[in-house]
Amino acid sequence: MKEKTEQWSSKLGFILSSAGAAIGLGAIWKFPYVTGMSGGGAFFLIFVAFTVLIGLPMLISEFIIGRGAGKEAISAYKKLAPDSLAVWIGRLGVVGCFLLLSFYSVVGGWVLVYSVMSVFGKVIGGGADYPVLFETVIGTPWITIVGLLAFTLANIFVVSSGIQAGIEKANKYMMPLLFIFFVILVIRALTFDGAWEGVKFFLAPDFSSITGESLLYALGQSFFSLAVGFSCMVTYSSYLKKDVSLPSSAGTVVGLNIFVSLLAGLAIFPVVFAFGYEPAEGPGLLFIVLPSIFSQIPLGEVFLALFLLLFLFATLTSSFSLYEIVVAAATESGKRSRKWVTWMAGVVIFIAAIPSALSSSSLSSFTIFNKSIFDGTDYLVSNLLLPFGSFLIALFIVHKMDEKLVKEEFYLNTNGSPSLYMTWRLLMKWIVPFTIAIVFLNMLGFI
Repeated sequence: MKEKTEQWSSKLGFILSSAGAAIGLGAIWKFPYVTGMSGGGAFFLIFVAFTVLIGLPMLISEFIIGRGAGKEAISAYKKLAPDSLAVWIGRLGVVGCFLLLSFYSVVGGWVLVYSVMSVFGKVIGGGADYPVLFETVIGTPWITIVGLLAFTLANIFVVSSGIQAGIEKANKYMMPLLFIFFVILVIRALTFDGAWEGVKFFLAPDFSSITGESLLYALGQSFFSLAVGFSCMVTYSSYLKKDVSLPSSAGTVVGLNIFVSLLAGLAIFPVVFAFGYEPAEGPGLLFIVLPSIFSQIPLGEVFLALFLLLFLFATLTSSFSLYEIVVAAATESGKRSRKWVTWMAGVVIFIAAIPSALSSSSLSSFTIFNKSIFDGTDYLVSNLLLPFGSFLIALFIVHKMDEKLVKEEFYLNTNGSPSLYMTWRLLMKWIVPFTIAIVFLNMLGFI
């Protein structure tokens, strides 16, 4: 196999790209509506606990596996544990990313459609009924397909350009601008009459609303929002130089992710309660609330267009990581060019995403797990495959990977604290797999 020729140009580029992979639809789109459907404050606290105690150790683990092997996901497991079944962890990641993109790209298409509509002044104004507008967008087949196609082409263009020239360069500009706009959005949301009720819903925990399924959703959301469980970060960290501290980088990514999730909740729920919307609105919550906020601001259409464009960038930065694991696996041998593989992957993912794109229109009668094709695929990926993939990675790094190499990667450019390493290893050996198993058993009714 050929050696890696591409690398991140800097630690900042790696962190922003990793944060971009994590901070996208997971933190901005999915987190608010899943929180709204799962009880608010109690769910948020459980999500934060899962993210710190399980998501952070998992992220460090994927970083260690990737940089330690210097290979993309499939080849990494093959190199670190040859002649074993561990390679199937990487293969599960590739398949999982493919399935995730089959509904993620649909939402990316929605964001793109709303961005274009807003640029032309078609969202705010004219007494628009925002819930009806959203239903019209997702219920019109040609609109969802065109949005899906445009989003797919945007991914192909950037990912085919490579690591530094494509993914890293895009993230360096997109992420800082997104943070700035989010802070502005929160400040305005908190000034609405009745906004405090939304803040209380989001931050005041009521554990009576928590069920086994809520725990599973919180666990799945912590994995989804950090892009762990499918070895995306194994592939990203395989491009990383040895002068970067993995625990420090992972902590920064997790901190940014929790901060953006907090901003998303503070931007969305005050408006939900101020305008009388339902917090359990579902996947369309963000597309209903954002126009409501910006319609109350001078030059609201302009600011909405700018925010939606930045939100589109954040959505793309996450999808870049999903595409990269598929593309990297297919180009590792050096026999296929990155551009050709990216185009082929894009075409196949576009075709696979069409059923989810039509799940609110032409294919609304088809169900998976008693859910629409879109929601069923989301449930399969986020709440079943991601936790299962994380469970397997935890077993791998503790029981199959050479501990000498693990320690070497963990301690590089850290203060060498043995207690930090032992805490991380304890979490990966016992807490992570045990918690995943308990949550699954609780959901299935065995506990």
